[in-house]
Amino acid sequence: MRTLYVITHPEATHHVEGVVGGWHDSQLTPAGVRAARSIAQALRAQVPDDAEVELFTSDLQRTLRTAKEVAELIGVKPALDRRLREKSYGEAGGRPQEWLDQRFVPPPAVGERMEHDEGVEGAETKAACAQRIYAAMDEILRSPCEHQVIVTHGGSLTFVVASWIRMPIESAGYASFRAPSGSITTLREDDFFHNRQVVSLGDTRHLDSTEAD
Repeated sequence: MRTLYVITHPEATHHVEGVVGGWHDSQLTPAGVRAARSIAQALRAQVPDDAEVELFTSDLQRTLRTAKEVAELIGVKPALDRRLREKSYGEAGGRPQEWLDQRFVPPPAVGERMEHDEGVEGAETKAACAQRIYAAMDEILRSPCEHQVIVTHGGSLTFVVASWIRMPIESAGYASFRAPSGSITTLREDDFFHNRQVVSLGDTRHLDSTEAD
């Protein structure tokens, strides 16, 4: 039995500042750090004490800080992988969200969506983002480890899950697996049928006590 726990980093400075995230290297806010500790505690409660665990994280500061909380509590060293980053918004990264909104060209309802040009210099296409995340997932899943933690971003989660269920990249143009910041998505593969389940998507129950603080 293999279980993946996919974390979307909690509140970061770009959220509260109203600027575009992407590859902009924002930090967790104080509330985000508290949420990261709650995430770590929730995982500690789910993963058996004697289990081998692997931890993979995007290399941006907001995900790395989240991963460090998990690493300290579970006792595992995080492996940094820039392929787990959020989609790049090119020159829009770090600019006010309004700046991007004024220039953004949404994908067509029908037609080419994966290679669609969003109208922002240097921005990744959906295809480019999917390809690197699929590649990272292929490498992660080559390991036989039964408990794996992935710390990534809200936008990246779609391609983590799509890769997990073996959705062909060319079919992912309409895919959207949305989850709140600071959530845990649990994925599981059984040993008999080797079916890949999405056990839970975007669970935030562990954040209830954090929000009350």
